[in-house]
Amino acid sequence: MAVLEEPIKEPLILKNYVDGEWIESKGKLHDIVNPATCKTIARVPLSTPEEVNEAVEKAKKAYPEWRRTPPLARARCLFRLKEILEENFEEPSRIQTMEHGKTIDESRGETRRGIENVEVATGIPSLMMGYNLEDIATGIDEHLIRQPLGVFCCIAPFNFPFMVPLWFVPYAVASGNCIIIKPSPRVPISQVKLAELVDEAGFPPGVWSIVHGGGEVAQALLEHPDIKGACFVGSTPVAKEIYKKCGQVGKRVIAQGGAKNFIVVMPDANLEKTIPALMTSFFGNTGQRCLSGTNAIVVGRNDIFYKKFVEAFVDAASKIKVGYGLDESVQMGPLQSKKAKEKVLGFIEKGIKEGAGIILDGRKAKITGDYPPDCFLNPTVFDEVTVDMTIAKEEIFGPVANIMRAKDLDEAIRMIHTNPYGNAASVFTSNGKFAREFQYRVECGDIGINIGIAAPMAFFPFSGMKDSFFGILHGQGKEAIRFFTESKVVIQRWW
Repeated sequence: MAVLEEPIKEPLILKNYVDGEWIESKGKLHDIVNPATCKTIARVPLSTPEEVNEAVEKAKKAYPEWRRTPPLARARCLFRLKEILEENFEEPSRIQTMEHGKTIDESRGETRRGIENVEVATGIPSLMMGYNLEDIATGIDEHLIRQPLGVFCCIAPFNFPFMVPLWFVPYAVASGNCIIIKPSPRVPISQVKLAELVDEAGFPPGVWSIVHGGGEVAQALLEHPDIKGACFVGSTPVAKEIYKKCGQVGKRVIAQGGAKNFIVVMPDANLEKTIPALMTSFFGNTGQRCLSGTNAIVVGRNDIFYKKFVEAFVDAASKIKVGYGLDESVQMGPLQSKKAKEKVLGFIEKGIKEGAGIILDGRKAKITGDYPPDCFLNPTVFDEVTVDMTIAKEEIFGPVANIMRAKDLDEAIRMIHTNPYGNAASVFTSNGKFAREFQYRVECGDIGINIGIAAPMAFFPFSGMKDSFFGILHGQGKEAIRFFTESKVVIQRWW
């Protein structure tokens, strides 16, 4: 077996990053396990409420001077950070694979998308501009300026440990705020590495902080009177609770929840190009992606086309190479934890019990290399799936694909709308009319036309509808700037 380059050689003891210093927490330590090897690679603290208060106090103290720092000067810190991230591109990518399990190719893609958000935020001198109009009445002018608010928090998910905080944090600090990140306690190492690079980039102490912990730390941040707003990405039940909590305590919030993404395959789709795109969509990141395809709807009464699609889909899925993601030849890594695998296994059992046809069974994992099977599954494919089945309704968050049928596009759209989620949906077709009808009618925030993963670039918002999103403004780009600033209108007259 080839020796794989692992940047973490010995288990790390992680610390909080507060006021520009690495501070040992008094909280209980929790093991971080590499899901491919089942070896402990770090221990992360579950911080105390007092440590949360200290971090907020330091950030609040840093805010006035950072707010007065000209936007161009703030942008220069981000320019330095981008340059440092480019120079250190490989190490955080490999750390992501070690703590999460995704393939190195997927980790590099995550690192790239994170850097792109830093890059977009460097445009803050333009992005933060207001507007004006003279002579709104005789001798009176009016203008709008955007001003930062203070200290924010970011409660991050486990599935994209490096990238997701960067949907928010660069825009928060670029616009003059300070922010505290609570990484997922399952995958905190990526954010620790990022904070090391932030420190190297020269951000003033207190502007960019990390406090480790679980639900208690999140609760303490949300309830703290000096936190002006929160950014969250995770499951829908938790997103709803955070949205509710922020409403109760008067904080602005971006709360992005779960998903159940449908992909519609029209009878005129180019299968030769569609199938590879679907493999990445359904099984990339081991299905642990809020933009993963989960339900494939094949449209039309043509049994020959349906059979051809199913055979091609299963054949491609059965050939996906599963193993340790640091192996460059591996196409799918393990699930992030044993618990995650057990949850997916439960969904597979439920699918069989409810009458779906299992046409590719990934429960007996075939693994490249000599690794424990604890977190590994191979791709699983069901057909004869209906919208009322549990596997068609609920978010599985694993490498499970459901194949469904619809007589026409209208029925396919109705099937999509039976689901409470509205994160993403895609259609594969060669027909412009079908494509326009789909994008016009489907109630989802991110729409793909011959795109398997409808992931917006950093200069567009990461959208969402229905039970996939709670709030008004989304992360990334101009909407993030709007979220992290308040509009102040000045009306003036001089005699």
